[in-house]
Amino acid sequence: MPLLHRLSIALAVLLLLAAGVWWVSRPQPVAVVLKEIELGQVESTLANTRAGTVEACQRTKLSTISGGRIERLTVKEGDRVRRGQLLMKLWNDDQQAQSALAVSQVATARHRVSEACAMAANAEREAERQSALRARGFVSGAREDSARSEALAKRAGCQAARADVAQTEAKVSLTRVEQGRTVLYAPFDGTIAKIVGEVGEYSTPSPPGVPTPPAIDLIDDSCLYVKAPMDEVDAPKIVAGQPVRISLDALPKQSFPGRVKRVAPYVSAVEKQARTVDIEAVFDDPAAPGKLLVGYSADIEVILAVRQQVVRVPTSALLEGGRVLVAAADGRLEERQVKTGLANWEYTEVLTGLVAGERVVTSLERAGVKAGANYIVDSKPASGR
Repeated sequence: MPLLHRLSIALAVLLLLAAGVWWVSRPQPVAVVLKEIELGQVESTLANTRAGTVEACQRTKLSTISGGRIERLTVKEGDRVRRGQLLMKLWNDDQQAQSALAVSQVATARHRVSEACAMAANAEREAERQSALRARGFVSGAREDSARSEALAKRAGCQAARADVAQTEAKVSLTRVEQGRTVLYAPFDGTIAKIVGEVGEYSTPSPPGVPTPPAIDLIDDSCLYVKAPMDEVDAPKIVAGQPVRISLDALPKQSFPGRVKRVAPYVSAVEKQARTVDIEAVFDDPAAPGKLLVGYSADIEVILAVRQQVVRVPTSALLEGGRVLVAAADGRLEERQVKTGLANWEYTEVLTGLVAGERVVTSLERAGVKAGANYIVDSKPASGR
């Protein structure tokens, strides 16, 4: 066999071996999840730092002003009540007796007024007769003066009797006030949330600074709002009237439009927690979420700005420094610098650097995903993730 032929065979074998080594050791393409760039809506939003709470516009924890034994409970937990309805009454027979005594004293005082004023009127007529007789010379001046003094005294007695009536009527009012310290009436329409105590038990009032449980917790659940803490850094951006989205743990995968009702005028400093500012939001349509319970956990997302039909990229596709990895047509990943605008946790507006139709990598956490790497498209990005 000619030498040249043998060299050709050896060279071919070497080339095949080199190709095999390259094929085995070549960089393997990485499987990536791609997202096509599209036009859409981007919002700038703020979210609460901790879970908020559904609150009632009116809620009061009622206790009697004075303590005593519970004599009557006219409601039970869950009852609907009307404004002015009697809820609870303590034993107050002694006060009722005092009130009855005061009422009888008023009647007695009024009779005394009739007597004293009748005597005063009679004395005044007598004084007038004595004055007429004095003018005709039938009686002395001393007699006339004595009659007039008697009339004045009787008139003063009449006025004193009337003052006694006013005093006894004031005592009646006082006894009624005292009785009012032992009863509870509903200050507004609502639902009885909780009752502390049973008939026959002693009810203790709640003085300031003493954490005594209230006797009755009354909630007006016809008007509800959501209260949530926002980071103090974000607070200056929030004002009353801004649109919000409200979501509830009890109603997953749903959100409801609303408005900021109030921003607290102070910062809350809770131990071991970040400083926050409470905001309150109301539903645009209070009937939309259906029946809500006071105390439900809720979240508020404040919408600061909205851009329509702009180039947007998934926020998860952004690298530090405003960079993205674009799937190039040659099968490699290309790094691209972009300029961004509005952003939230889902989408970020792209001002320059990308156009609609290009595809970017969203699976940046996978090993081997970097600029220049060969890629293949993961056809099942959600499985096992």
